[in-house]
Amino acid sequence: MLFDIEMIKKVYAELPTRIDNARKNLGRPLTLCEKYLYAHHCDKNNSQTFAHGVDYVDFLPDRVAMQDATAQMALLQFMMSGKSSAAVPSSVHCDHLIMAKIGAAEDMETANYTNKEVYDFLSSVCNKYHIDFWKPGAGIIHQIVLENYAFPGGMMIGTDSHTVNAGGLGMIAIGVGGADAVDVMAGMSWELKFPKIIGVKLTGKLNGWTSAKDVILKVAGILSVKGGTGCIVEYFGEGAASLSATGKGTICNMGAEIGATCSVFAYDEAMEKYLRVTGRAEVADLANGISSYLTADPEVYADPEKYYHQIIEINLSELEPHLNGPFTPDLATPISKMKELVEKNGWPKKVEVGLIGSCTNSSYEDISRAASIVKDAVEKKLTAKAEYAINPGSEQIRFVAERDGYFETFDKIGGKIFANACGPCIGQWDREGADKKEVNTVVHSFNRNFVKRVDGNPNTHAFVASPEMVTALAIAGDLTFNPITDTLINADGIAVKLAPPQGIDFPPAGFSTTIDIGYQAPALDGSKVEVKVSPTSDRLQLLESFKEWDGNDYLGLPLLIKVKGKCTTDHISMAGTWLTYRGHLDNISNNFLISAVNSFNDQANKILNQLNGQYDAVPAVAREYKAAGIGSIVIGEENYGEGSSREHAAMEPRFLNVKAVLVKSFARIHETNLKKQGMLGLVFSDKNDYDKIRENDKLDIVGLNQFAAGKQLEIVLNHADGTKESIFVNHTYNDSQIAWFKAGSALNLIRKKNQI
Repeated sequence: MLFDIEMIKKVYAELPTRIDNARKNLGRPLTLCEKYLYAHHCDKNNSQTFAHGVDYVDFLPDRVAMQDATAQMALLQFMMSGKSSAAVPSSVHCDHLIMAKIGAAEDMETANYTNKEVYDFLSSVCNKYHIDFWKPGAGIIHQIVLENYAFPGGMMIGTDSHTVNAGGLGMIAIGVGGADAVDVMAGMSWELKFPKIIGVKLTGKLNGWTSAKDVILKVAGILSVKGGTGCIVEYFGEGAASLSATGKGTICNMGAEIGATCSVFAYDEAMEKYLRVTGRAEVADLANGISSYLTADPEVYADPEKYYHQIIEINLSELEPHLNGPFTPDLATPISKMKELVEKNGWPKKVEVGLIGSCTNSSYEDISRAASIVKDAVEKKLTAKAEYAINPGSEQIRFVAERDGYFETFDKIGGKIFANACGPCIGQWDREGADKKEVNTVVHSFNRNFVKRVDGNPNTHAFVASPEMVTALAIAGDLTFNPITDTLINADGIAVKLAPPQGIDFPPAGFSTTIDIGYQAPALDGSKVEVKVSPTSDRLQLLESFKEWDGNDYLGLPLLIKVKGKCTTDHISMAGTWLTYRGHLDNISNNFLISAVNSFNDQANKILNQLNGQYDAVPAVAREYKAAGIGSIVIGEENYGEGSSREHAAMEPRFLNVKAVLVKSFARIHETNLKKQGMLGLVFSDKNDYDKIRENDKLDIVGLNQFAAGKQLEIVLNHADGTKESIFVNHTYNDSQIAWFKAGSALNLIRKKNQI
């Protein structure tokens, strides 16, 4: 099926002129992402030039993608926008709410029953507002987008941080909160600070046990979880051209783990081949016609130091397989060093479970390479020492993998096929025994491995690796096993060595054109569709507008919590079983910051209630303050809000009357989400001021009537002993974002505009 061809034709018709104008106005060659950014700027003539990392710019994305967990809140907001249909092509994908437990068939039956209310809601909203709907079981949003929607040179935003996966097909694809999606679906521009650019030059060629996954695992180790913040990562070099399109997608997907705005590869033969194999030959022909505009200018590649803000060079021929973790995706360890670190750090050596698939690694190439290892192991009379499970990325991938015999191969070592869904990758794994909280190790080919992420057990040490490395470690059952050098003892007592993986990019018999891929086209006339939300539902709740700013300073805000250490969106608004309430703001607010560590007692979800002097759960204290008409403030450390794009992490504090979040630094998406919801996202000008804040402080944020771009705000710390201290804080609000704050939210402004 060919989607959006008229839109793509329009983009390609305008793209060369827009890029030529930008190059002329800048008076220099352009990097790849500069071409794409300027080609989607609101000013078609590109008469302006922008400073990287400084200027906020309005863009016009080509499409929007949403997954079922975030789509609920995004669409509830869109219903308040006053629009009758989505202004750009948009899609919803049901992949997050399916719990992995028994196997694909049983788990899908359970999901369709337990989530019927939500699926019916999403289906009806999509019908009403002319949005593509992908049914549960169709596949994971990013794999579906790659197979059907992504195209070189396009721009897409998505309500999931791993939207960036589409960079593997040469698309500027950026994860956002639902409020940003609402802007674009309402026909408005979308604002982004013009990113800096990190250039990653790839030389050589992958070989042996090394895969595309190891490229981004290496990059994550170099840049850390915040090293890409405010940047686009642009890959180039002969090594980049040697990678498959899906391999490129894997690399771009995990760019979210370094905080990058997105990652992108230039259009090449691998992308053309992927487009044709997936039934989009017409798109490939169009791209070929403007191919010089879908790559950086030659001068950029000839002298990259002149055009990129940072350069990283990786020789693929020398790159080792990596394992990243535990507890953070940037702790990168080459496989040759793993044994040493396992012994040094006391990590559990026994591998209990190996999991492959997810949006990061579920291509045909990934499946075929993993299957080749299993086939070799079986022939050498080896069995798997660990449990082994597979999450196919789409119904298309599942069908061809089963048709081509790979599932039969996996079955020979007890491999379990889960549904075409996120599953364990996002904590949707009803893992037997996880409630016992035993110390253990799992390895997976997913993207994130934060504490409790995979199974809810804080003692599960999760390591990220390629599907082939996960498979080898599951067979060995040993985290220190190095398949490049080590042997295993088979059923005959003989030492054998696993052969390096062998795989192919595409199924020899092609992808199927006859199966039901789970797509539902929207109704031709959505005006007759009624969207129903029961007032007694505990899963869906119509939204009420947040109140406008009353024009006064925020005085006497009790400290809600001073968070210690890493605070991801999983800490702020947990996933797992809490996904049940993603469409009900009141109910899901009961998970607000329940995993964050209180710096004053090193405990989670136990904070001081200044109204009664007792310690209680974070949401409970926030609700008591709200009921008393009192706002509050949250304090955090570095890269606060890293991880998922989930705007619930910003809507929950807003709903609970938290007025501001003050931290040492923010992750990009979360900072924007706070702004969109009318909250103050502030940053210490002196990070040492974090230490000045006491447990029973009340804080005043003063000077809000002079709130202005580039101007610091003052915060007065009122200590319980009667003393006071003043500190100054920074922010990144521009005039438009300050207008969101004053209006109570960005959505309030959209609705007012549409009511005029």
